[in-house]
Amino acid sequence: MTMPDLNSGALAPVADEVEVFDLSVTGNIPAELTGTLIRNGPNPFSGRFAGEDVLSWWPEAAMLHAISFVDGAARVYRNRWVRSANWHSFHNIDADQNTLDTNPNVNVICHAGAVLALAEGGLPVQITTSLKTLGRSMCHSGFASGMTAHPKVDPGTGELVTFRSDWAQPWLKYGVLDATGTATLEQEIELHEPSMMHDMAITESRSILMDLNVGYDFSMLERGYRIPIRWQETRQSRLGVLPRHGGDIRWFEIEPCFIQHVVNACDSTDNSIVLDVVRYPWYFKEDPDTRSMAENPLGVLWRYKIDPARNRVTEAQLDDQHIELPRINESYTGRANRYFYAVEQPTNEEMRGVIRYDLTSGATQHHTINAPDQNSEPVFIPRAQASSEDDGWLLFSVYQAASETNEIRILDASDLSQPPLATVQLNRRIPAGFHGGWIPGEIAEIQS
Repeated sequence: MTMPDLNSGALAPVADEVEVFDLSVTGNIPAELTGTLIRNGPNPFSGRFAGEDVLSWWPEAAMLHAISFVDGAARVYRNRWVRSANWHSFHNIDADQNTLDTNPNVNVICHAGAVLALAEGGLPVQITTSLKTLGRSMCHSGFASGMTAHPKVDPGTGELVTFRSDWAQPWLKYGVLDATGTATLEQEIELHEPSMMHDMAITESRSILMDLNVGYDFSMLERGYRIPIRWQETRQSRLGVLPRHGGDIRWFEIEPCFIQHVVNACDSTDNSIVLDVVRYPWYFKEDPDTRSMAENPLGVLWRYKIDPARNRVTEAQLDDQHIELPRINESYTGRANRYFYAVEQPTNEEMRGVIRYDLTSGATQHHTINAPDQNSEPVFIPRAQASSEDDGWLLFSVYQAASETNEIRILDASDLSQPPLATVQLNRRIPAGFHGGWIPGEIAEIQS
């Protein structure tokens, strides 16, 4: 499974850290936007990728990119590698007691007043909005062995609901941290064998874990792969449902598949669960003739309705548009949501365009990105006094191939058919990465 040249175009890493003020802006940035947009992704210390496929791209060093806004003005752009144990070793610098041996290159969240860079199963690393690495979060003492890169924050209780999937026993742990970051639950969940789990979902009362057809094959390490995961036909895909605060997990079998990212989930009035995801019919399948990864299919919107009372799951494809990196107004996490946003994915090698789904009417809106430019996931920022679920803005990065630079576009989230409200020109590349988040102004002011 090859990718386009990892060292050119949208994927190409950068080799330095910069700080740029007085950013050029076209249009008018909404006056309410005070905070920091942070992007995360892999970027080798050398400034050059060594491999040629996704399993070579994924594990490289975590680099963060931040664009700070104050009262509707774009003040500064920064990029920094996370000061991990690996970073210290590469630069022959002695690590201090706060340095963590982890690589948080996947996601960024804010919880209990702390900004956390997250790894795929590793320890969270606390950072500031100016991208200083603080190390272990003192207010997140639970899950000392690490957690998923996609925990969920309940907007009502402030709880952080998480899990850790590992290739060493115990293979799966589930847990809850309260609004202050204190662990209130850590529960081992029995599996037949280790499973590659990337995301999860919550409702107001329950959590959903996904044990699917992608698992571990350690013989892959002997064949030169850096990550030993692949599609396994003999596995049974299933969804696990358990009470938010612990208890027995119930497994529901589903058709073979792989799910990288959840859109959202909610409890229905009939006690069933509605779960929307981006689903693949298979993923990371190894070609038996070449012993290399076959090209992956593209993901589509899929809905599962889990009915515990009848012990059944109904599943259906909701659209044929190829999408990834779904985002919602996170005030609706675990609640019924009408809208979500995602990146359109025309091919395995491109992410181009932003789509808005109306799950009630079935209507979609599109923001077009012209080839060969590409874009990151859209991050939703709600208006402080929002009048509706979609009252806010979308922020995302666009790679401009002709100039080899990136810009940040700001859209009215309620109407993607309109031109951007504002565009911030960086005169600098942000390599295509994974996920990011918006850190509100009040957090940014404390930590800057």
